Amino acid sequence: MANSIMYQEDAYVVLDSEQPEQEILTAEELHDKLKVLLPQLEQVPYDVQAIDSIDAQAQHLIETHCELDLGPGRYLQWYVVRLEK
Repeated sequence: MANSIMYQEDAYVVLDSEQPEQEILTAEELHDKLKVLLPQLEQVPYDVQAIDSIDAQAQHLIETHCELDLGPGRYLQWYVVRLEK
């Protein structure tokens, strides 16, 4: 049986092609960032298009993707990290 610690999400390392450095965001901060970006995109992933609300789209992206195409030469990537206390 898998250890439950494998499913804990403390934070996300976020890489943005427009930013010189990486960010570390909480799940809520990443969710908010995606909610701002999604309405600005001309093309969103096919599976995301079928979801009605921006809130649910952002949550779906966090749960099922690790990258979002923001247009030619632009991207946003996120990776789960566990922070030790």
